[in-house]
Order: sequence, then structure tokens, then C-alpha cells
Amino acid sequence: MPDHPNTSQNSLQLSLTAFREQELQRLRNSLRQGQQPMADWQGGTLAVSAVPGAGKSTGMAVAAAIAIARYQLHGKRQLVVVTFTRSAAASIKASIKAKIRKDLKPLRLPQNSFVVYTLHGLALNIANRHPDLSGINLDTLTVVTPNQTHRLIRACVEQWIAANPRRYSILLEGITFDGEETERLRRQSVLRTEVLPSLAYTVIHEAKSSGLLPEDLWGISQQTNDPYGILAIAAGLYEQYQRVTRSRDFIDYDDMILAALRVLEDNTVRQLWQQQFFAVFEDEAQDSSPLQYHLLQTLAADPTNPYTPLNLIRVGDPNQAINSTFTPADPIYFNRFCTECQEQQRLATMDQAGRSTPIIIDAANFILNWVNQTYTQKEDESTRPFRPQTIHPVPPNDPQTDANPQPEGRGLEIYTPSDIYQTVELLGQRVIDLFTRNPKHNAAVLVRENRQGNFIAQKLDYLKRQHGIEVYDVQGSDRHSHIPVEILALLQFIDRPHSPDYLKAALEVLVKRQLIPTQDLNALATYPEQFLYPGPLDPTQSPGVRQAARYCRSLLRARLELPHYQLISFLALTLQYDQSELATADKLAERVVKQTYSSSAMSATLAALSEIVSSERFEPVETEDADSRYLRQRQLTIITMHKAKGLDWDYVFLPFLHEDTIPGNPWVPTAAQFLGDFTLAEVARAQIRANLHDFPLPTAMEAWEKAGQLKTAEEYRLLYVAMTRAKRLLWMSAAHKGPFRWNTFSGQASDNLQMKKPCPVLPVLSRRFPESVRSS
Repeated sequence: MPDHPNTSQNSLQLSLTAFREQELQRLRNSLRQGQQPMADWQGGTLAVSAVPGAGKSTGMAVAAAIAIARYQLHGKRQLVVVTFTRSAAASIKASIKAKIRKDLKPLRLPQNSFVVYTLHGLALNIANRHPDLSGINLDTLTVVTPNQTHRLIRACVEQWIAANPRRYSILLEGITFDGEETERLRRQSVLRTEVLPSLAYTVIHEAKSSGLLPEDLWGISQQTNDPYGILAIAAGLYEQYQRVTRSRDFIDYDDMILAALRVLEDNTVRQLWQQQFFAVFEDEAQDSSPLQYHLLQTLAADPTNPYTPLNLIRVGDPNQAINSTFTPADPIYFNRFCTECQEQQRLATMDQAGRSTPIIIDAANFILNWVNQTYTQKEDESTRPFRPQTIHPVPPNDPQTDANPQPEGRGLEIYTPSDIYQTVELLGQRVIDLFTRNPKHNAAVLVRENRQGNFIAQKLDYLKRQHGIEVYDVQGSDRHSHIPVEILALLQFIDRPHSPDYLKAALEVLVKRQLIPTQDLNALATYPEQFLYPGPLDPTQSPGVRQAARYCRSLLRARLELPHYQLISFLALTLQYDQSELATADKLAERVVKQTYSSSAMSATLAALSEIVSSERFEPVETEDADSRYLRQRQLTIITMHKAKGLDWDYVFLPFLHEDTIPGNPWVPTAAQFLGDFTLAEVARAQIRANLHDFPLPTAMEAWEKAGQLKTAEEYRLLYVAMTRAKRLLWMSAAHKGPFRWNTFSGQASDNLQMKKPCPVLPVLSRRFPESVRSS
């Protein structure tokens, strides 16, 4: 008797299900033990605390692919993956695609089954889809990322001063004042250009990212009794900022999150988004602000039953939280999330890492424990700089290629050179030695501040000429602002071609882009008319000069032949930008057009560009391999410790590890010391955070002390991040002599150096690993 059709269909379905689970189990088993809880996730909330080098991004990509297959997700029911930066978003998107296309190819999973966003990109997408609810319409609004010098901040400061003469007068008086007019003028300048802009910038970002409105700050300020009323001043500045941005049709990135949350307050719309997103996976969760976490919680909820556990995985490492002293991100939030999940047995710890050779792991673990023992106050866990978490090497059968590689030499080298010049000399010699023997490896110098990197790049410029070793100074080549700067230089020349300064600036751009030969630009720019349009009696131009003149004349013709709004795109093509740079130039052009829609004059375009160049961090459009330029073989990359997070190199050099830098101390600029032994901005930040964390509100001096504790903790986490970038060799040094402050150091031999104390971890690390101490 033949099988019933339903029976055959059920058997086929069971067979397909078994095949799918077999494929998923195969992919799951390719992960190491610590990564597998993510792949085993079957709904609900999960916290994953991962040590450096544990492969959390790989684990998340596999977990995402498995969830997509297991729950048969598609375009109308998607997994949303959220991370912190565009480059990280591009990287994890490529990883998930690879898992779907290659590792799970037999399952034929749809490519539209997931989406990857940055947090702000996700918020903007939601807000832009519902402009009536969000109040955001990008056709009329301009997104800005103002810094302290931005005209928005300056405008809100001036308006606050005008509206609050009594409070401003109290600030002018400071702790003491003899009434001398010159001193009054000096204090006015310091308050208008430094103190109040810093307070406004810090508080607006801190409060808005935490969901606090100006009226909330007013309420908190009633609990304080400092003579200046710092939080009351902050609330007033915040209030003025909101007025100014609304009047000029500007929004900032925090406004995007707030706008998205306004949209999701509508029950119908919220349920639509919750139905579209099956689950939310968040990477780098230690860098989220409270407001951003609230957005993810809302999207991860079940639209039919709000009491069902959230479909939410948050992956991060609180010990790599290195942004909390200048952004609202604070490791306390992710630590609390981990603790809550641990109580529900929903915490996974990824503590096996294959990145570094064992001695580097031992050094990082030692520093973590020593810092916690030294700086935790009276058993108060809230003051503990690190989450107690030990890095373990992976087992011998780990799937990672060359996991926990063999060390270079002993793997850890500690130096105490006589001064910073000998430091760079030793560093250069070690680089030559390493790349001579291992030309396929890479290396990086991680610095605490950009001026240190500039100094090293200048002193090591011989490596390329004499040894063929590429030295890539990230700060000198950073893509954040070079496009607006270059476009502005060319447009200024087009607008005023007879200006020697503008002509020289344009020629410098063309030389930098290798479009014209390197030559004496001063000679060309001295007489612009003679250079651009030489007469029959003028000296004959060399081929290089003729080539430069032709380029410049083509730029001038473009202004006559092209519509005004196409000039930026034309210049981008002229400069032979790559794909990423062209996309960034298009983004810049769109921004300028929006900002100058009421005026098509060149002066309006130049003013808008000048504002962007002088007081904004214009973010580029990144490509998927954006980080690869830092990791090339036989290249020494000079990069800040902050920017190095998420990357690794065979050899890592950490010079200039001095106590006044790591951990350093909060300091009051000399010009602002008339206000007291604290800065208004840091006091306000500490008071706002105390309120958010449900701690008693500190006095001004208590808040300043708390700011110092936060800085110390974060600086040690930053050092921990830097140490764990190294795979085969970690090279550390603290010279006996260095500059008083790097920001006033020119790098000339005539500059005075002074005795410096090493970072406190160096002596204890030397005692713990005496065989790693090297003579200089």
C-alpha cells in the first residue's frame, strides 16, 4: 500500500530538518568552547563577556548564521546586528555573509535575512522612516558633530552669558579677585573660549546620551550647593544649545537616538519594528550609552507579549572600556548587565584567547590583578578598574591557525633608556632586526597621544630610505579630515586664483596626491599670474611647472563650465580619489548643498567647508577592508592606543610609559585656576553619573576626586588594551628623561628634558618578569 502524501511530506520535512541541524552542529563545533554558548543560543537574553583575542566577532558571526538558519529568517523577519563603528559593521557583515555563502551553502539561506548597523545608523533608519513621529527630515535638517570650538557651542555660550549676568559675574569673581581690569578681561576670555565651551560640550553629550533633558538637570542641580551652581549653569547651556540647534535646523547624533525612541513610543509602529527584527545581537556592548541600550531593549522585545524575555545577545569586554572619560559610555552598565544575566545563569565567559604568546597573556593578567588590588577602594566594587577576568591560552587542538604563537625572543622586553631619543633609536634598531629576519610580519608603535607619534615618525623616517621598511603614521594619514581640507584648498584657489597662499595650498594638495612632480612651490606661487598664464617674455617653464600650470588652469575652467553644485564631485575625480574617498566626497557635497540651500554663492560654500574643517570631525565612508592599511606586512604602523583597539600585530612597541601620562592626573589649566582646584566640566560629568548610577550626589571636590579615579581606571584599561594587541613580542619602555608636556614639545634637540617617573606598572612588571628586563 503506497504512503499517504502527507506522510511522505512529513518525512521529507524531518529529513530536511535533520540535515539542517547536522550542518549547524558542524559549524558550531568549529568554534572553541568559550564561543559555543552564542551558537547554542535559542532565544532570550544572553551576556557574553569576552577577553581580548577571544574571537568574539567570529563567534557572533557564526551565532548569527546559525540563528538565521535555525529560525528560517528572511527579509520580513530579520536578525539585526549592531556594533560601534562603521568599519566594525562592515567587517562583521562580511563575516556573516561568508558563513552563509560558504559554511552553510547547502542550506541556501537568503542574504536578506540579516542587517548590520552602527547604533546611530539604526536609529537614523528608524527616525527617517517616520518623519512625522520623529521630527527628523534629512531633506531639511543637517547632521553635525560639533566639538568645543563649533559655532553652535560658541553661540549657546554667548546666549547663556547674555541671559545669566549674575551667574556669569560669580564665575568672573572666582575664588578671589582684586578687580584689576586686565585680569577681568583675561578671565572673560578664558570663560568664553575655554571653560564654558568645555562645560557645554561635556554636559550636553553626557546628559542627552543618558536621556536627560535640561529640566532634568535643573532638578538635579537643586541637590547641590557649590558656590557656582555648576549643574545649573550646565542646564542653562544645554537649554540654549537645544534652542540654537532647532533654530538652525541642525541635529547631532544623540538626537538620532532620541528621535528613534520617540518613533517607538507609538504602539503600532513599535510593534511593526519588533515584528521585523527577530532578535538583536550587539557587539562592543561596553561602549553603549544608557539611551542606546534602551533602544536595543525596545527592539528586542516580543511584540505580542512584553513580559517574554528579550531576544538579545550583548557581547563585550568591560576591561576594554576606554571611552568613558570623553563619551557617556561607562563600563558600569555592561558590568551590571553581566551580573543580572549571571544571576539568571545567562552569562557566558569567553576567556580563551589565541592571539598572544603565553608570556604576553601572563603580563596582561598580572597587570589586571595588580591594578585591582592597588586601586580598589575599601572593597568597593564600583571603584574596581577591571572586571576580574583571566585570559587563558587556547587548547592545543584549537581551530585557529597559529594560535598562541611562538614568542619572538622571550616575547616580552622591558627597557629603561636614558631619554626619549635613545628610546626611538632602540626601537628603530629592533624593528630593523625583526623585519630582516621576518619580512612577512607586521609591527606597530602604540602611543598615548598624537604628538608622541609625530616625534617617532620624524625620527624613523630613515627606515623607508635605508631599509625599505614602510612607516605608516596613522595620525598623519588619517582619513577623518583630509578630504574636506583638500577640497577646501582647491575651492579657495578657484575662488581667488591670484592669491599666492591659496595657489601654494592647492599645489601642495596636487603634490601630495602625486598628480604633479615635487618642486619648489614657493617659486611657483610667488607670481601667480606669471605661473598660470606665462607671456612670451617670461622664462620658459620646465615640464614639471607646465604640468602643474595645466592642472591649475583646468581647475579654473571647471568653475566656468560646471554648475556650482558639481564642483566638489569634479574635484574628487580630479584628485583621483579611490572608491571610499569618492563616496566620502559625495557625502561632503550633499552636506554642503543642504547647509547652503538658501545661497548658491561660492562664499557660502567656502564658509560651510571652513566650518567643517575647523570645528568638526567629518567621518569618512569606510570600505570593508578599512583596517587593512594598518596591518600590511613589513610595515611599522604608528597609531594611538585608542585607535588600535580591535587590531593586532606580530610586534607591538609601547614607548614613553610614564606616570604623568599613564595613569596621569586630572589637571586644571593654569588659565582657569581662578575658579578653584577643579574643572567645571569634570565636576558636572561626575555629578551626572552619580545621579544616573543612583549614588549620592558628590560635592564639587568629591566629584573632582571621582573624576581622578575614573581617569586612573580608564588609563590602566587603555594600557591593558595596548598590551593585548601584541601576538609575538611586546616591547615596553619608560625613558629616564622626557618632555615636561608633549603638547608643548617641538621635538628639537634643544628642547629641555626632565627626569620622569615610569608608569607604576613598569617596576612591578620588571620584578615579576626579571628575565624580560633589557639593558639600554
